[in-house]
Amino acid sequence: MTATLVALYRRPADDDALATFRRRYRDEHLPLVRQTPGLRSLHVARVTEAWGQSDLCLMARMVFDDRAALDAGIASEPMRAAGRNLREIAPGMATTIVVEPDDEMEPGSEP
Repeated sequence: MTATLVALYRRPADDDALATFRRRYRDEHLPLVRQTPGLRSLHVARVTEAWGQSDLCLMARMVFDDRAALDAGIASEPMRAAGRNLREIAPGMATTIVVEPDDEMEPGSEP
């Protein structure tokens, strides 16, 4: 069963700060994340619309084969380096969550 690390990023104070964040995220942060052992896939998307109050501007989804692979990836040096980089380029902007499939909510599952 896959395990997914989701990072949600709040919009910086102004357009210049947003442009700087996006450039540094692309050029510095993502190359570190891509080196994470066990990372099956990485998807990054702009938040273009939100219903309700939201200041989100970017979302990253990192998929691993299972929770053990995710935990090993998080503990790896590339991910630790990515975390240090993120604290520098996006202080206080990120919320990170781990999500796993919920078999009870899948179509065709029994109540």
